[in-house]
Amino acid sequence: MSTSSFDRWQSLTVGLYMSLVGYAVLAGIPVLSSSWNNFLHFTEVQVGRVAGADLGGLAVGAVIASTLITRVSRRVLVFAAVVGAVAANCACIFYSDYTTTLILRFLAGSASGVFTGIAVATLGGRSSPTHAFNYLLFAFAFVQGAELYFLPKLSMEGIYLAFGISYLPVLLCLHWVPEPTDEQDITVHSADTPDLDSTHENPALPLMLFLVAMAFTYINIGAYWTYIELAASDASLDSQWVSSLLVWASLASLLGCFVATVISDRLGVARPLLVTLIIQGTSVSMLALGINEPIFFASLFSFNFLWIFIDVYQMGSIARFDPTGRFAALMPAAQGAGQMIGPNIAATVLAFGGGYGGVFIMCGCASIIAYLLYQAAFQRLSSTP
Repeated sequence: MSTSSFDRWQSLTVGLYMSLVGYAVLAGIPVLSSSWNNFLHFTEVQVGRVAGADLGGLAVGAVIASTLITRVSRRVLVFAAVVGAVAANCACIFYSDYTTTLILRFLAGSASGVFTGIAVATLGGRSSPTHAFNYLLFAFAFVQGAELYFLPKLSMEGIYLAFGISYLPVLLCLHWVPEPTDEQDITVHSADTPDLDSTHENPALPLMLFLVAMAFTYINIGAYWTYIELAASDASLDSQWVSSLLVWASLASLLGCFVATVISDRLGVARPLLVTLIIQGTSVSMLALGINEPIFFASLFSFNFLWIFIDVYQMGSIARFDPTGRFAALMPAAQGAGQMIGPNIAATVLAFGGGYGGVFIMCGCASIIAYLLYQAAFQRLSSTP
């Protein structure tokens, strides 16, 4: 039960919109990577560094949000983040050299991280956060498909402008961002959360393991999603076919979200999450054997299906075992950290001549490490959800 302002439809609406805007770069990173390569003539290594800076900024910003969220008005933080994100994206239009772009994308990512941290905390503050995150992931699949369809039709300047403008509508409904100013805004996840005091383990440790495992999951996602289109080009696959496939494959996320929800209602989250991580590790590693149309098709569709599949379980696990919401606010930090580290490791693999095969083997290893960390976390919770 809850009398929280977080449970109002306005809070859900603004939380979902802010989350989708905050994760927009993450969703569109294949197009951004190709655009940096084609329009700005960045090398493959430089593309990985810039992508890592942008998504690493997301992690830094989320940590800032988590630190300030109980000390500063959430609306003030959102306003500052909007100003910073719009300014950094617009500045990218006028500066196209590698070093300046690297700095500006980090600043844009940091502002986005503050913005997204508040958004996720808003969703996590609801009495049924698992449902809120499911809504987010369903919507994310549509937004991802739209980005992959429309962004390639824009110039580099148009892409930056689109990202910047997307923040502005939030200023019109800033008063919808809830402020937990009194005891009535303390939400108890009675339906979703077990009695943590009844366990012998300190729940903070498993929750931290969840966040570290999420970071490793996003090392895989970040590296794969940054280089998949460039790898297809390197393998001489038809660029038009690849672009259309990216759009349709993103819609596989819808099916993944639905199937994950059905399975979690029957089996919980632990076992399905662990099995899915092993399958995804296999699906990304198969590209190391060589890229042709059938293998690319199978890997891309399974990756998108399983990405959202995994996120349903990851976000649901943290929301389920974290009634305070403070760990939920750190989820964008874990995702951003993985997205920063993944492309940078991949860029280093390429710089040392490992090729795209080496990149996709690294992706598979990251998924297996996430599996081991989640297994340890669930064991420490002393029961399987």
